[in-house]
Amino acid sequence: MALSETIRALSTMQVVTTIESMRRLRSQAGGSVGFVPTMGYLHEGHLSLVRRARAGNDIVVASIFVNPAQFGPTEDFEKYPRDPQRDLAVLQQEKTDIVFMPSAVEMYPEGFDTYVDVGGVTDVLEGAHRPGHFRGVTTVVQKLFNIVQPTRAYFGQKDAQQLVVIRKMVSDLRLNVEVVGCPTVRETGGLAMSSRNVYLSPDERRAALILFRALSLSERLWRNGERDGTKLRDRLQGLIGREPLAKIDYVSVSDPVTLQELETIEAPALISLAIRIGGTRLIDNLIVGEKRPSPLLAELVAAAK
Repeated sequence: MALSETIRALSTMQVVTTIESMRRLRSQAGGSVGFVPTMGYLHEGHLSLVRRARAGNDIVVASIFVNPAQFGPTEDFEKYPRDPQRDLAVLQQEKTDIVFMPSAVEMYPEGFDTYVDVGGVTDVLEGAHRPGHFRGVTTVVQKLFNIVQPTRAYFGQKDAQQLVVIRKMVSDLRLNVEVVGCPTVRETGGLAMSSRNVYLSPDERRAALILFRALSLSERLWRNGERDGTKLRDRLQGLIGREPLAKIDYVSVSDPVTLQELETIEAPALISLAIRIGGTRLIDNLIVGEKRPSPLLAELVAAAK
């Protein structure tokens, strides 16, 4: 009996913590494998990826690993929210087949000194504000791809630059995996779901809605014919600047593939924002000029007017 049939028959979820165990399960797997890499503290955005993987593959593998290599020395690695028991419970409810939960020592043993660097698209936006961040991301994702050997891997559009970087890594290294981008999942009012939202006080959560109001403004300006990238950036900065609790890291209007800033928008453009609300850093994005934006997104944009 193939592994996929065994898992279905038992209706159980297997949890493994070592690379050897994960590879053994993968070697027994028949059919397609959908993979959802996470850092845990799962929310509806993560679960939407799991459901997408479940719908398109024979076996679903999720990983839970708070990757120390992608955190800077002043960032929140130690206090990053964790709740592994809850994570396992919700993954089981979503009929996840295998959960890979390695330790930091398992992934980065003593003497580890090999990293994956993707050039160009990592030099801007998050890469410019968080030096070394994407080296940590691409290294751990490549390691996970090598261990899990997925058919498809699922990532949220909320981390738009990460999605661009991973797609470039997969293309440049000719990795045998399909990278599937999935829509951002939002709370009522438009705030993008994030594990870091737990840091926000009630007042800060209300202030954080300025992110989506700014993205909604960019969509309306685009529809009204604005094609000047500088004017668009200035309008968004002006709106965010009126929120007393918000401090801007960057406002970007860029090419969705190269991430180079656009002066004139002649095709779809990626609007990317990073702001700090109190001690919490939040990012969000929206692609304007898409031929068919999602109905839910259009509804939220209309509500933000």
